[in-house]
Amino acid sequence: QLQLVESGGGLVQPGGSLRLSCVASGSTLDHYAIGWFRQAPGKEREAVSCITTSGGSTNYGDSVKGRFTTSRDNAKNTVYLQMKRLKDEDTAIYYCAATPLCGAAMSAYDYWGQGTQVTVSS
Repeated sequence: QLQLVESGGGLVQPGGSLRLSCVASGSTLDHYAIGWFRQAPGKEREAVSCITTSGGSTNYGDSVKGRFTTSRDNAKNTVYLQMKRLKDEDTAIYYCAATPLCGAAMSAYDYWGQGTQVTVSS
């Protein structure tokens, strides 16, 4: 069974950068598209990005377009989320999740990590 573990979160000032990692075990990651999601206190979980199995296609939520980039290294069983020009409103717990195809509803993501906290504050 696929297991996902996120890392790389932390406290960063507005305008700063962070890179999150999502490492898979229990199965090979290249069978899955990987999405990043986030959830801020009191808000619904929000889709951030998705990357296809090969990494050849990505998509992003409107709130992060042009600032966040997702990539993957299937040989390392790892997916990344590079976040730049961070804003206070990016503060949330960030999760990675696996699904057969990007564009699927959140309910179609079968495997989820435990999340990593990102806090943007001066």
